[in-house]
Amino acid sequence: MSFSNDGPFPPQQPETRLVTAGRDTEAQKGFVNPPVVHGSTVLYPTADDLHAHRGEYQYGRHGTPTTRALQDVLMGLEGPQCAGVGLAPSGLAAISTALLSVLKAGDHLLVCDNVYRPSRNFCNGMLARYGVETTYFDPLIGAGIEALFKPNTRAVLVEAPGSQSFEMPDIPSIAAVTHARGALVIDDNTWATPLYHRSLEQGVDISIQAATKYIGGHSDIMFGTISANARAWPLLAEGIRLLGVCAGPDDVYLALRGLRTLSVRLAQHYRSGLEMARWLQARPEVARVLHPAIETDPGHAIWKRDFTGACGLFSIVLKPAPQKAVDALLDTVKLFGMGYSWGGFESLVIPFDCSDYRTATKWAPGGPTLRLHIGLESIDDLKADLDRGFAALKAAM
Repeated sequence: MSFSNDGPFPPQQPETRLVTAGRDTEAQKGFVNPPVVHGSTVLYPTADDLHAHRGEYQYGRHGTPTTRALQDVLMGLEGPQCAGVGLAPSGLAAISTALLSVLKAGDHLLVCDNVYRPSRNFCNGMLARYGVETTYFDPLIGAGIEALFKPNTRAVLVEAPGSQSFEMPDIPSIAAVTHARGALVIDDNTWATPLYHRSLEQGVDISIQAATKYIGGHSDIMFGTISANARAWPLLAEGIRLLGVCAGPDDVYLALRGLRTLSVRLAQHYRSGLEMARWLQARPEVARVLHPAIETDPGHAIWKRDFTGACGLFSIVLKPAPQKAVDALLDTVKLFGMGYSWGGFESLVIPFDCSDYRTATKWAPGGPTLRLHIGLESIDDLKADLDRGFAALKAAM
């Protein structure tokens, strides 16, 4: 499902657009929320209309009033550079759709070495099978990426920051080089969302969200969004149409509902995440906190320049400890669930190790690593929960 908007960008702040966009109370018989349209077939009033494919909607896969409402909100959130928005059934589906839309057999793709691992698997599996070569690069390469370009390089995929190791690539510098070579920049912008990082304004051509995370916000949907500027939108719209990518109406509605409260939820995640990161910096068990909004983080200057906020997701490097001690911590905490997602209202923790799949850089943090998502619980309760976990870790040493 895809949608573009040729009209002027309304003069409203993003927080206001999140609440007001995609709503037509007159068409909705006075109700605040748009209806959930479960539909495939659209009937045409005349044969002439049928032959001309005339009408606002032609077939359920191509869009409904429900999808149009969501896309309208996303258009406003992404900003005036956004020429169109596509919806996908997951974040990974959004990434794969974007890549398949801009690449063909014989092309070369550059990918940030800290990218989401399933994205890497898609590049090494599906894209390689269809004759697309992938080269991985150091997330901190900046304008030095020019040395990696080949005559057939068509796109660069970045993730800012990487959702495990949290290096912060310099997107404007990478974009300047990429555009000078005639290629496109694709950004996985799930961590900050367009509310805190308008990547299309930073030189990105296609901005992707795993809306499963903060846009949905309640850990109850799988969803992805793909936003593109005027240069990339025709390729993306064609790719969505040819691949038959669409999202179910109930998930579309839940994503729309989540967007209405994104600004207040994300602000709380940001505040609690930053407070927790600083608290963990002072813990004797912690060697390092990986969070670009922390002043001592190597990526802080880029974050401060390009972003207006952060979320609740970051990582920590523990001082050397045996696996049994780390497991004791994980088994002791109660408010931090162990699960492979983030962006919902709940706090999460997982251990991770990037060393077995990094190829352009070496991952050697010097101790066990944990990724934390700080949810909407009381920050004092979360600190107390981790305090108990650290006590268990110490006892198991």
